Amino acid sequence: MATIAMWSIVLLVFVALYLLPIVLSRTATSTRRTPADLAALSNAIDQFRLDCGRYPKQSEGFSALYDKPVDAKGWNGPYLKMRMPPDVWGFPYHYRCPSPTGRGYQVLSYGADGRPGGTGDDADISNGSDE
Repeated sequence: MATIAMWSIVLLVFVALYLLPIVLSRTATSTRRTPADLAALSNAIDQFRLDCGRYPKQSEGFSALYDKPVDAKGWNGPYLKMRMPPDVWGFPYHYRCPSPTGRGYQVLSYGADGRPGGTGDDADISNGSDE
């Protein structure tokens, strides 16, 4: 019996050593990729504004970066080479215009839980014209 318990512990240690780098890698990726994605979206939105004289409307969202809105004079897109994939947690990025401060816009990821607010990995990550 003691041998089985010892081998069970050894197996658990190996599984933990295998999974720990995967979990840590996912967290490290989120701290690098999500801000980079938000910066790319912000740059595309800023270019849209330079061309069209306005930010994409809330109702248009990110689709205005790929497909010309009806009333977007000067549109010279698409402003991104490909559609933005979901964030590292598999949730879509969000767009607010106007931003919560009433100026400009905000792009954000709601973090690991996919809900507004939170702390740690669940914290919102945002970028925009008034931050």
